[in-house]
Amino acid sequence: MAISKKGTKRALTCTTCKLKDGDIKTYKMEPYGSGEKKVLIIGEAPGKVEDRKGMPWQGRAGRLLHRYLHKSGIDLFQDCLCVNAVNCRPPDNRTPRKLEVDCCRNMVVDDVIKDFKPKVIILLGAVAVQSFLAPRWPVDLGGITKWRGFRIPDQDHHAWIVPTFHPAYILRAESREANTIFEQDLRLAAEAIGMRVPLFQPPKIHYIQDLSVLNELKNSTEIAIDYETTGLKARMKGQRIICTGVCASEDEVYAFMMPKTMKGLKPYFDLLTDPKIGKMGHNIKYEKSWTHHRYGIDVVNWQWDSMIAAHIIDNRSYTTGLKFQAYIYFGVLIKDEDVSKYIYTKDENNKGFNKVYELLEQEGGEHKLLTHVAMDAYFEYLLAKKQMKELDYNYLPF
Repeated sequence: MAISKKGTKRALTCTTCKLKDGDIKTYKMEPYGSGEKKVLIIGEAPGKVEDRKGMPWQGRAGRLLHRYLHKSGIDLFQDCLCVNAVNCRPPDNRTPRKLEVDCCRNMVVDDVIKDFKPKVIILLGAVAVQSFLAPRWPVDLGGITKWRGFRIPDQDHHAWIVPTFHPAYILRAESREANTIFEQDLRLAAEAIGMRVPLFQPPKIHYIQDLSVLNELKNSTEIAIDYETTGLKARMKGQRIICTGVCASEDEVYAFMMPKTMKGLKPYFDLLTDPKIGKMGHNIKYEKSWTHHRYGIDVVNWQWDSMIAAHIIDNRSYTTGLKFQAYIYFGVLIKDEDVSKYIYTKDENNKGFNKVYELLEQEGGEHKLLTHVAMDAYFEYLLAKKQMKELDYNYLPF
């Protein structure tokens, strides 16, 4: 169902879409291809030639796609199953609208993925990315330049996801660089055919009240830490650190509400000030600033900032957030809307404070918040370790 601006629900069907009422020859073009190598290709929509012939990829863009796939050892129609984000031709080959994509996903694309069970899904262009990800990605998806170049081990579908440019864009660009990038991306997809998608195993979360348990982490080489606070500005009067996540392994993570006494906090502060333990975080200036201003403690031996490392590895805009990094590297979509709406804030509207206390007043709110901070710390740890390996970083504790 879709929600209209007036708040009413409407079914996502072909009747709702209305493309079928346009000047088209092939209504609801069927998926095409033998799919022998279990590769699913999701395009944008049929063009004029495809609509006339009743088959996908029949024009210039299709010939280019066929040629570049062949270079990587993939036959377009023998090895792949082809479907479009919208399977009726939009008028004048315009870009499909959101409602059209939503309807076709509901009526066609989701069922194709479920029945075909692909090992690799190639997303050609921003509309294909929208079709595949939009229901599961609550924030702005951005354009294809943000997504291309990654081989994503999607955990929901247990398939490798490879977004890249639409071949029609390659034709329009007339650029050697664009052709090279397109070829590289398709090679990523070809290599994934024989690769197993690694299964993500969630960690054991320890919800603790007595922080003396953290003494068990004193022999750790490094720990990742994450805070949830009452706002963005640590210096502002009345601001508080509400809870913390601490991760020192790939198997378990600790989460706790901040004790109200310095004695209760001592085991945690002992970790933060231990020079033999490297500290990691995602945008570490946040945890550094809050620890200093709220408790007068300076964290010793910051080792790794996974946000800065993400910039070094790939400096494209809007790709360094933890949610994006967790998906492209581990295939996990962090679904935290029931928490994030309380902890994210715009200073001009609420004078620097978020609504975290409203969440804590709800039944189960504290558990949700602790789970959120625990998983953030956990992904920060996993991401840092992966980045260290990619950048060939060897940590030597002092």
